[in-house]
Amino acid sequence: MLKKLQSYEILLASRSPRRITLIEELGIPFRVVETGHTDEHYPSHLRGGEIARYLADHKSDAYVVPLSGKQILLTADTIVWHREKELGKPGNSEEALVMIGDLSGGTHQVFTGVCLRSNSKRKSFYAVTDVTFSNLEQEEIEEYVSRYQPFDKAGAYGIQEWIGYIAVERIDGSYFNVMGLPVQKVYSELKSFISH
Repeated sequence: MLKKLQSYEILLASRSPRRITLIEELGIPFRVVETGHTDEHYPSHLRGGEIARYLADHKSDAYVVPLSGKQILLTADTIVWHREKELGKPGNSEEALVMIGDLSGGTHQVFTGVCLRSNSKRKSFYAVTDVTFSNLEQEEIEEYVSRYQPFDKAGAYGIQEWIGYIAVERIDGSYFNVMGLPVQKVYSELKSFISH
């Protein structure tokens, strides 16, 4: 199955350096493509993983270049879900400080929605990881935001950065999902996608 998968080309519609690294490690031919601008609005009744999956589908629809028989478009979106609301990407330092302060001392969910699309079919799904943060001091939160400026990250943090080392007490689920792509699930779904 791996050889068959390697005969395909994954079109990764993401500029995220984390996603690019994770796809690279799968050893399947891929290249990064642009989808054009997509807004990140979604119907208000959606919750958690439904939001992430909806946004991944929305990004897929924004890619209008025809796909060849051996290409699979992959789009993804990661959200942080805490106390029944989505924490998006912070607009500035103040928002980042508030977000991380909210996450401190509790457990939140990270959802990544993924859409796979070929020239004949599509499949979308999501993965969830529970992440528990220890109690952080204000000084630690300020240090992280100042040093890493996590304005391109859902929930205002990157688990692979300093804050992951000092704050994450426990994770239940895929670590890579928190980075932005549940690669084990993506690999499994890709195998299923090309065999049906």
